[in-house]
Amino acid sequence: MIIDISRTLNQDTPTWPGDTPFSYELSWSKEETGSVNVGQLTTSCHTATHIDAPYHFNDSGLTVEQLPLDLYVGDVLVIDVSTKGRISPDDLKLVDLSNVRRVILKTSAWKDPSYFPTEIPILDPSLGEFLRENGVELIGVDLPSVDPLESKTLDAHHAFEKNSIHILEGLNLEGVEPGEYRLTALPLKIEGADGSPVRAILETK
Repeated sequence: MIIDISRTLNQDTPTWPGDTPFSYELSWSKEETGSVNVGQLTTSCHTATHIDAPYHFNDSGLTVEQLPLDLYVGDVLVIDVSTKGRISPDDLKLVDLSNVRRVILKTSAWKDPSYFPTEIPILDPSLGEFLRENGVELIGVDLPSVDPLESKTLDAHHAFEKNSIHILEGLNLEGVEPGEYRLTALPLKIEGADGSPVRAILETK
């Protein structure tokens, strides 16, 4: 079974305050061209479900087209941390992470998908080293960011990059039970980009 864990992109999709809103409009209609409709997109790279490339927060970091694609396809473990206001290694120490390369943290904190959240749980930067030590290379969250919304230092982003852990944000995990799945969340091949929208799915095993 395929579970779509992507947020819908439309004119009502919430985005970071002050960032470029998503829009889709027809450049040419079939009536105008006589054969086809042709649309155009305008969006931030960090709207709805997306990946962060390290270049997003590090001028010398990898850009989207340089990222290893195998990170975004394969087995993943969904972990329920929905009762936590701050998520640290202590919250994962009883989770069996052996042979786990990708984890998704289900916080259930983005209550109303039609509004950008005003508060989200904190991911302790120490998760970076902890996850690396356990062989994890990708972390996904159902939040717009792995850092506090008001953060300028982006400590968690930098901790994950330091430990070679890549970031997938803005997932829609409503109704997704904790457990093992197969993830597909491929970024677009956008040269020089700091992030990319993805169509993220889980497949039951």
